[in-house]
Amino acid sequence: MKIGIIGAGNIGGNLTRRLTALGHEVSVANSRGPESLQALVEETGAKAVTAAEAARGAQVVVVTVPLKNVPGLPAGLFDGAAEGLAVIDTGNYYPKERDGRIDAIEDGGLTESRWTEQHLGHRVVKVFNGTYAQDLLDRPLPAGDPERLAVPVSSDDEAAKAVVRALVDELGFDTVDAGGIDESWRQQPATPVYGLRAGVAAVTRALAEASPERPEAHRA
Repeated sequence: MKIGIIGAGNIGGNLTRRLTALGHEVSVANSRGPESLQALVEETGAKAVTAAEAARGAQVVVVTVPLKNVPGLPAGLFDGAAEGLAVIDTGNYYPKERDGRIDAIEDGGLTESRWTEQHLGHRVVKVFNGTYAQDLLDRPLPAGDPERLAVPVSSDDEAAKAVVRALVDELGFDTVDAGGIDESWRQQPATPVYGLRAGVAAVTRALAEASPERPEAHRA
């Protein structure tokens, strides 16, 4: 597939490594410009582009930038994308450590990914937000392996969710359907599933045990 990755930090960089190794055509962008990605390009064979170019012709776009930077992404970001585009959101809201207060999340009751959707103008598939970046390189296993890790996936777009779940399976991880974006609080920071290294049964149980109350440590 043609895949665009916006954000070349730990998650974005390792997804670039894995997806190129699997034979996908990957374009990667960051906030510092294509020239800053030369080492990643030489390592992986990915193409370095601007954020505005990352979605051009793409079937999947991964948005993996700090939440506070989402509103600064180019307008019309997905205008040139392929029909049926799936947008992956790996983001998390860290008000104290990084993002500052976002009123619509704190007071308006929006899930983090619903807020992201509103700024992107496109439905998203929330996945890998609670995954350790190094696990993308070190922990993939074939389907059916009893040690295979599972990750929750939430979206209102069932077709896009199916595309992303198949891609996650190709990357070497099981998935658990975590419902729609209004339910994606179940996989936000400080929930039982966040950072959980476990299989389908434990991930399913952790999602069910989540509380919608945002912990004080994760409020602005």
